Amino acid sequence: MNKIRRARGILTYRCAIAAILLAQIAFLVYMVASGSRASKWISSGLSLISVLVAIHVVSRHEKSGFKLTWVFSILALPVFGGLFYLFTRLQPSTVRFRKHVLRSLEAVASRLSPDPEGLAEAERQCPESALLPRYLQNCARFPVYADGRTQYFPSGESYFQSLLEELPKAQKYIFLESFILAEGYMWDTVLGILREKVRQGVLVRVLYDDMGCFFTLPRHYRATLEQMGIECQVFNPFVPFVSLLQNNRDHRKIISIDGRIAYTGGVNLADEYINRLNRFGTWRDAGILVEGSAAWSLTLMFLQMWSLATRQKPVYDRYLPHMETPFPPSGCAVQPYADSPLDKENVAEHVYMRLIQSAQKTLYISTPYLVVDDAMISALTLAAKSGVDVRILTPERWDKRLVHITTRSYYRDLLSAGVRIWEFSGGFNHAKTFVVDHKIATVGTINLDYRSLYLHFECGVCLYGGQSVADVERDFLKTISHCREIRLEDCRAGWFKRTALEILRLFAPLM
Repeated sequence: MNKIRRARGILTYRCAIAAILLAQIAFLVYMVASGSRASKWISSGLSLISVLVAIHVVSRHEKSGFKLTWVFSILALPVFGGLFYLFTRLQPSTVRFRKHVLRSLEAVASRLSPDPEGLAEAERQCPESALLPRYLQNCARFPVYADGRTQYFPSGESYFQSLLEELPKAQKYIFLESFILAEGYMWDTVLGILREKVRQGVLVRVLYDDMGCFFTLPRHYRATLEQMGIECQVFNPFVPFVSLLQNNRDHRKIISIDGRIAYTGGVNLADEYINRLNRFGTWRDAGILVEGSAAWSLTLMFLQMWSLATRQKPVYDRYLPHMETPFPPSGCAVQPYADSPLDKENVAEHVYMRLIQSAQKTLYISTPYLVVDDAMISALTLAAKSGVDVRILTPERWDKRLVHITTRSYYRDLLSAGVRIWEFSGGFNHAKTFVVDHKIATVGTINLDYRSLYLHFECGVCLYGGQSVADVERDFLKTISHCREIRLEDCRAGWFKRTALEILRLFAPLM
């Protein structure tokens, strides 16, 4: 009964916020529309603003998909469109937050020292693909490491089992960051361990995204955790005010244990991720554990997001792990990386594009969504036309219907170029992995869609050589052997459906 009441309370509160937001948008539209009827000069002036804004949008250094969506919206609403763009872009809160993000990125980068041995190991493992580790270390400022170990998890269940083994070993701190937390077996089990570690004097911090937990956690859940002795922050709290800042969600999943072991990947802490709750059929996911110097990189990424949530400058060095015994060389190179939507470097996009462009023999991609721009579609089709064995795994079942329809709208172009596509039979594929030429892999939180690539805070781990790369590839090939391969004849559509799909693609940046 308490769970039912709590669920009703969450729904009522969230619906109230949505209603206030919609009322605000309706009021803005009404004000512009009524002003336009009252005076032709007002209407003409607003139309001129829209024209100037459209010119400004086209001239910006921004992805063409976003430009096209904004210009189309302004043309469709010539009076209201330009004003709405200015209203959302020039809010003081957005400007202040961007400055804080840039300061925090610089603070983290200054504490990540380049490792010549790590870069040398990455180049030794993958000499023909050395541009990626060089870019991430020299430009994006994420070092590559050659010590420690990695472990790939081909399911949420195996990821969860490892967590249950490692969390109780924490001696100093546990930092946990997740896009989604949901009360149930998985989170309640982890929470039980966290409460015990607090009683033992271990520092525990939990950071979750407010939009990600919009329908899964009560409004005052932060206070509930703090009463247990857990430090908690809610990232970018959702407020009923029209703002582009609400697009910038914390989609990262990071768990750091004493800065010596860290996890990331697609797994949120909710029961569907370990198949104890069946929402979309069988749930397939992937995660990665890194131990050694690379874990400190992921720890700093958490501290950066904690700083953004608290609006305070953390003392980073306080959490630097003391390595009594250095980790031995692992025979591979490991490079954690992160992406922010509020700087000028699209790290996630560049990593994926570099992987696609460097492929010479094989390119295996697992993604829940395939909603990308023409540049990435061109890169994928060019790789296939050049003789690369390009294979993509997407879900058969969907969690967002319009996104799934848009994903399928790209199939025809890709298949025609020689790309092979499978859909995960009987369930939802949430794993985000790339494997190139049996030598390089990346595992992380980054979907192949506009939101992950350009709007969200994301992270991942690049692997150069070693057993984990082989494990990612083996898992991919094993999975598609039980999936349905899509054929070109499956993508036939009449002119009406093709037109509808083209219109959906136009609004892909909003999905």
